[in-house]
Amino acid sequence: MATGPPLLALVGPTASGKTHAGIALAGSLGAEICSVDSMLVYRGMDIGTAKPTPEQRGLVRHHLLDLAEPTERFTVARYQAMGREAVAGIEARGLRPLLVGGSGLYFRALADDLGFPGEEPSVRAELEAEAEAVGVDRLLLRLEDLDPAAAAKVEPGNVRRVVRALEVAAITGSPFSSFAADWERYDPSRVVVAGIAIEGQVLAARIVDRVAAMFAAGWLDEVRGLVERGFGAWLTSSQAIGYAELVRHLDGRLSLEEAWEGTVRRTKNLARRQMAWFRRDPRVRWFDAGAGGAIEVVDDVLGSLAP
Repeated sequence: MATGPPLLALVGPTASGKTHAGIALAGSLGAEICSVDSMLVYRGMDIGTAKPTPEQRGLVRHHLLDLAEPTERFTVARYQAMGREAVAGIEARGLRPLLVGGSGLYFRALADDLGFPGEEPSVRAELEAEAEAVGVDRLLLRLEDLDPAAAAKVEPGNVRRVVRALEVAAITGSPFSSFAADWERYDPSRVVVAGIAIEGQVLAARIVDRVAAMFAAGWLDEVRGLVERGFGAWLTSSQAIGYAELVRHLDGRLSLEEAWEGTVRRTKNLARRQMAWFRRDPRVRWFDAGAGGAIEVVDDVLGSLAP
C-alpha cells in the first residue's frame, strides 16, 4: 500500500446508519467510499445486505461492491488486493478514500499492512468433505489440539473458520494463530477512524425496523430469484444472515415468522460481535448516536476526520 496521508474510516455495527452518514461525509471530504463489508461483495444480494442503492451510488462513487457471484469463493486476501487497487486509484485522482462498513477483518486487511497465509484448494476440499461427513465439532476438537488459541476464537458452528485454520496448519506446518501477531499491532499513522456506538436497546429496535423494511422491499423475492439461479446451497451457509433463513422458508423448513425471528436474532448477534471487534482497536474514536443513527453525529464525525 502506498505511503501517504492516512486512510479515513467510518465503522460500527450493522443497522447503525453508516451508509447514509458515509455518503454525507464523503461529499464534505471530497472522498470516494470503499466498502468494508464481507457480504456487499456478492452480486445479486442487494436488499438483504442493505447494499447502497444505485441512487446512493450516484451521489458518491462506491468501490468494492458486486465483486463476485454468491457461489464464488471470495477471500479476504482477494479483497485486500482489490481494495489496495481501489485506494490507489482514488488517490491518483486527488481524492481521499473513505472506508465505510462493519466487517472488522476486511477493515484491518485494507487499513493495515497485513499478510495472509496461502491456500491449497485440495486440502480445503478434503477438510470440507470431512466436516460434511463427521460434523464441524469433530474438526473443532482437532483444532483445539493443534492450535487452542485459534480454536478459542472460532464462533460455534463456523465451518469456514475451522476449515481455514486447519488448512493453514496443514500447508504451512505452523499454527494459524502464529500469523496473528500483526493483528495485535494498531498503527495510528495508517488510518483515522470514527466509530458509531448506539445503546443496545436502541440498536435492537433499529435492527427490527431494518429487517421489516427489507421484507417490505421484496427481500423474499430476491432470495427466490437467487435460488432459481442455483445459489440456494451457498445462501444457507452461516455467513448469509437472513438469506439462509429465507431459503429454509422457501424449502418449507421454516415459517415466515420463524425466518423473520431467526434473521433478527442473528443480526443482533452480529452487531455484538462487530462492536467487540472494533472496541479492541485503540484508534477508533467513538461517537454515541441515538435512534436516528449515525447521521445524528455526522458533523462531529466530520470534525474528527477532516484533515
